Formats: sequence, C-alpha cells, structure tokens
Amino acid sequence: MSGRAVAAILVLALLAVVSLGGPVGAQNPVKALDLIKVPRVQQAKDFETPAPDRGSVKLSDFRGKVVFLNFWATWCPPCKEEMPAMERLYRKYKAQGLVVLAVSMDSEGASVVDPFVKQHALTFPIGLDRKGAVAGLYGVRALPSTMIIDRQGNLSLIALGPREWDGKAAHSLFESMLR
Repeated sequence: MSGRAVAAILVLALLAVVSLGGPVGAQNPVKALDLIKVPRVQQAKDFETPAPDRGSVKLSDFRGKVVFLNFWATWCPPCKEEMPAMERLYRKYKAQGLVVLAVSMDSEGASVVDPFVKQHALTFPIGLDRKGAVAGLYGVRALPSTMIIDRQGNLSLIALGPREWDGKAAHSLFESMLR
C-alpha cells in the first residue's frame, strides 16, 4: 500500500472518530449517559415524604446542593442493578455537595424497603412514596427514573432507565455540576 493510501485511511479513521464524538471518556457526559436535558428552566417541585431512617425527608432541605433524585422499587431488577453505583457516587461526592435521594415506589413501604437498604448498605436518604404522589409530581412512568436538580433547585437532567452512575461520564458530569 502506498504512503498516500495509508495517510488517506488514517485521515478517514480520524474523521470517523471525531464525528462519532471521540472516545467515550471524551464525549459530553450528558450524551454519554444518554440524559434528557430539560428544555427550559424549571424549578423542581418540592415534596415531603416519610423516610424510614429520619422521620421524613423534604426536597427543599437540600437547596444549595446538587440532588440526584431517583425513583425506584425493590422489585425492579434495573433499579437493583444501579443502586451500588449510586452508593459509590454518593460516597465520592457527598462532601462536595451531592445528595442522592432515592424515593421508593414500593406500596408495602418500610417493611420491604428497610431490609433492602440494610442488605445493600445504602447510606443516602431514602423516601417512601407508597401511593405515587411524589412520582406523579415528576411525571414518572418508568423505573428507575432519575431527576438531576442543580444547586439553584432547577430540574436540569432526566435519566429514564438504569445508568452507570460511577463511570467516567457520571464523574465528569457531577464534577462539573459541583464546581
């Protein structure tokens, strides 16, 4: 193969990588995580819900922090799949102002949620939404669903389905939001 042919192939390969967004670590984290950007500034809807470990939890108590609001259930396999990564994410960034708030949709409430939380050694706040009132405020139709709320209390990003919350893209996203 001639030098020109090799050069042409290398240029085409480089263009292909650039047009596809480059390596995964170099992509925009919103795209890499397949998140939905909320199109216009929208204040997150406040709520208060029972919490098995603290009486109750209120969203507005976390104003000034980045809130990772996750809707899940103990019977949901994809929810179970992402919980360990959520715990690692929380432990890594809680000192910088990240709050993971996981709102359970289990109709049985604390009787099924408490054993799950203990079994998985979850340390982030858990809310109980037995009747789906909080999920209704956010239009949740699938589990897991995650709403990411910025420090100003605005709903910023949405994830439908599980994600790799402790991967490079997630770290990049939260590091930029927590600056």
